[in-house]
Amino acid sequence: MDEGRSSKIWILLLLIVASLGTAYGALMPDLYRLKDRNPSQTAFMEYREKQWREKGRRVQVHQVWVPLSRISPYLVKAVLIAEDDKFWSHEGFDYESIKQAIEKDLQSGRLKFGGSTISQQLARNLYLSPAKSFWRKFREVLITWRMEQVLPKKRILELYLNVVEWGNGVFGAEAASRHYFDKPASQLSPREAARLAVVLPSPRKLDPAGSQGYVERRAEVIYGIMQKRGIVPPEFESPPEEPAEASSINQVLPFPAGEFPRKSTP
Repeated sequence: MDEGRSSKIWILLLLIVASLGTAYGALMPDLYRLKDRNPSQTAFMEYREKQWREKGRRVQVHQVWVPLSRISPYLVKAVLIAEDDKFWSHEGFDYESIKQAIEKDLQSGRLKFGGSTISQQLARNLYLSPAKSFWRKFREVLITWRMEQVLPKKRILELYLNVVEWGNGVFGAEAASRHYFDKPASQLSPREAARLAVVLPSPRKLDPAGSQGYVERRAEVIYGIMQKRGIVPPEFESPPEEPAEASSINQVLPFPAGEFPRKSTP
């Protein structure tokens, strides 16, 4: 190979590497700042606010940032059981859940992209739109992979519990706890925690403080797992109160003008 041709190949390789680096930089947000800074708003909050504007609605966002130490350990455990039971052991992806989700998609003939871990959900909430496409999923995977390298697991969990949607305009554990149970997140009981964890897949249709049949049944399943794992102390072992008649699972619950404005720490 002559020297001129060799130089052209090296230049081409350098251009490819530079292009890949530029593309990576464009796709990858600055995750290092999340180590000690709480985002004032997420992409998902912006998406919801756009929806409200298009419908001519005025909905106030309610979010109060709290450290993980001020969130009930029962809520932490219940959310992990409900959403990502392998959170502490995986590196951002639960491959068995992804496999099962793909099989369900193939059977139903619909593209749903299930099997997301808490890390994936956080990446999506912070930076991406809910639109389901292969491009968005690619970015989600890329951000999740990098997030697991940059942030400690406890910080990922803390961020998730402060930004996840828990109702119409309700974001984060503290706002959800105050809105539904009139108490700070640190004081949630095991059963209250289980009920909050249940509604995460459909937070605007399910009411953790209500009497919907699905919430009642699923919360008892999560509570039972917490009992078997020794998470529930003896003082909480009494049976739950008799629920009222279950309402429709599809009932959309309005969010009243509230008392808990969004607060963010720098």
